[in-house]
Amino acid sequence: MGPDIRVNCISPGWIETESWRKTAARRTPPLTDADHAQHPVGRVGRADDIAAMVEFLAFGESGFMTGANVIIDGGMTRKMMYV
Repeated sequence: MGPDIRVNCISPGWIETESWRKTAARRTPPLTDADHAQHPVGRVGRADDIAAMVEFLAFGESGFMTGANVIIDGGMTRKMMYV
């Protein structure tokens, strides 16, 4: 168990959130192959990618982790290729 108060930060990259809209307002996101190619992992991020890190920080074995900035962007900032 770590300290009583821990502070960590999640810095998300390009996250597609269309599926989180109300059903009547949803549209197919106009993502192209070039959009996905900008990410070394081969796809644009999803809200579930961020939720998994939130779950880890809140409930996982992260008790010794504090003061961290976790970048979740599929490697996009490392690649730095913009089309």
